[in-house]
Order: sequence, then structure tokens, then C-alpha cells
Amino acid sequence: MTNRIILNETSYFGFGAREVLVSEIKRRKFKRALVVTDETLLKVGVTNKVLTLLDENEIPYEIFSDIKPNPTITNVKKGLKIAKKYHCDYLIAVGGGSVIDTAKAIGIVVNNPEFKEIKNLVGTADTKNPSLPIIALPTTAGTAAEVTINYVITDEESVVKLVCVDPNDIPVLAIVDTELMAAMPVSTAAATGLDALTHAMECYITKGAWEMSDMFALKAMNLIYNNLESAVNKNQDAMDKMALAQYIAGMGFSNVGLGIVHSMAHQLGAVYDTPHGVANALLLPYILEYNGEVCPDRFRDMGEAFGLDMSNLSDKEAVEKVASAVRELAIRLNIPQHIRDVGGKEEDIPMLAKKALEDPCTGGNPRDMDLDEFEKLFKKAF
Repeated sequence: MTNRIILNETSYFGFGAREVLVSEIKRRKFKRALVVTDETLLKVGVTNKVLTLLDENEIPYEIFSDIKPNPTITNVKKGLKIAKKYHCDYLIAVGGGSVIDTAKAIGIVVNNPEFKEIKNLVGTADTKNPSLPIIALPTTAGTAAEVTINYVITDEESVVKLVCVDPNDIPVLAIVDTELMAAMPVSTAAATGLDALTHAMECYITKGAWEMSDMFALKAMNLIYNNLESAVNKNQDAMDKMALAQYIAGMGFSNVGLGIVHSMAHQLGAVYDTPHGVANALLLPYILEYNGEVCPDRFRDMGEAFGLDMSNLSDKEAVEKVASAVRELAIRLNIPQHIRDVGGKEEDIPMLAKKALEDPCTGGNPRDMDLDEFEKLFKKAF
């Protein structure tokens, strides 16, 4: 069997790391940027921390900020128009996963115009050219979109999330500056942190897991479980560790895939506009219990990564201990515990199950799935 690892070219880490942005732009001889961000980040001044650097150094740019928390095909098309109108030759994405995912879709289509029908990017589209160069500055510690080959766009017409996996979309430069994350509301920090934990845990039990992805997953789990609560409460050392942890988790799952936590969470986001981190965090304990029946030894490893005592436990006890630890962490962070709590409707379960079965993440789950199993899980979490 051949295993593949794909990472981005260059990354910088640390409080204030965005100061390297100007020298990197000049070194790469970029001409005009499309700064991709969102309205909230503009209003609270986070994006301005980057724009100030560009202004002080007379670096030309245009701004695109019309992006929803679950970005849509319409958002992407609007951004495309601006990028083309002003002949932007690179993208600067300042934001969370929604912003960076939108930038990836824009960059891919600019350089692969045969995919102007965004729906055709779903799955592993056969793009020929690398994206327009992307410089990603994440403002949340969760998605790791700055180091992954994945992006997700909502198709408003079909009410489904398009999960796109493409090595051509990976940013050429990531700047993980925790000063840009300092303005995260407590709820956002909690949800995105648990999103990162989901990435690490699903990565560790996915069918594609191997030694290198295991290394990333276990280290990320250790850092997240032991630092997330302090990071949410604005402890700077913990915030720095969370920023690193989510990136490490991204290096793992980007290369081996995920599982049905994401298959199901994507549907909550598409249908109810549930924030992705909240959807993952809500579902994770239920799916851990379900998947633990086929890979209990992996749960012993995950528990030890958390720092739990996993000795003298039966397989069932090991799975329950890890799932309970995750559930208790989510409860402490005020994450909703049921689908009904985020506006879900019980009569939608057959529809949600059908869409989850068709989601690209389903194939990576350690347990093979069918429609009936998905319905049972949605009902359990409802």
C-alpha cells in the first residue's frame, strides 16, 4: 500500500506572526491581492490588523467580505467576479474556515475556468492547475483550512454541502498569528476548538490512518484536550497551543480523511445553518460510542493522549471513558447536546440520513454505513 502526505509550502506561527506578510508578498513578486474576509471581522477590527500592513507598504488590494458562516456557491461567484474584475494575482484569506474555504474555491476556479459550475468541484475534481496563490491567516483555532487540501461550499439549491478534496487548493503560505484569534467570542473558541478535536479523533480511527497521520492525531488530541478550556478563557499560552494543535490535526486529517461525524455535521450545517464546529461537537460523543465497537484499542490510545488512566479497562469501558470525557468537555464549554437544540426537526431525519450516506466523508468511517444506521444515529442524537 502507498501512503501520501501533502503539506503546504511555508507556515509561520506565533503572536504577531503576520509581520512576515509584507516580506513574503514582495519575495513572491505578487502584484494585487483580493483580501477575502467577512463582515464581522471587518467590523471588529481583526481584518484591519492585516490591511494596515498592506496600506503602510503600499501593497494594492481589493476586499471581498460577503461570506456566510456556511459559505455558499453564491458567495464564491461574487468573489470570483471581484477577483477577475481587478485582475488579482493572489488571495489573502483573513478569517476562519468559511473564509479560507471560499478563497480556495475562488482560487481554483480562476485558474481552472472549466469548473465555473461550482457544483462540479465536489469530491475529487480533476483540476489541472494550482489555485491562484493563497496566503491564509486563520482567525479561529479549529478548521486548519490553512494547511489542508479540503474545502466545503454549500449548494443552496440542493441544500447540501459540497465537500471538495483537491491538492491544488492548498495555500502556499500560512500565517498562524494568535493575535488575530484574540477577538474570538467564547462560544466560537469553544466550537472551533472542538472541531479541531473532532478532526484529530476521526483522523486517528479513519480507514486511511497510518503511522504519520497517527503521530499528528495523537499530539493534537493531547494539546487540545489539555488546553482548550484555558484557551477559551483567553490564557495566551493555551491559545498558542490550540493554534498549533488545530494545525497539527489538519496535517493529519487532510491526508487520510475523516468519518461520519463530518458526514452528519455537514447536513446540519446545510439544512439548519448550524455552525460547523457546533455540529461536530454535538455529534462527536455519539459517534465515538458507535465507532468504538470496531476499534476499541484506538480508544485506549486516545484516552492516554488525553492523559486519562486507561489501565484495567474492558474494551467497552475504554470506549465509554473516552466518549464521556469528550461529552463532559463539551458540556463544560456550553455546547448543545441534541440536534433539537440547534433547530433540528425529527421529521427531517430520513432526508438527513440520505444526504449523510452520500457525503464523501462517509467512506472513511471505520464502520461501513447504510441508510438505516444513519437514521438510528440521527435519532439517538436528536
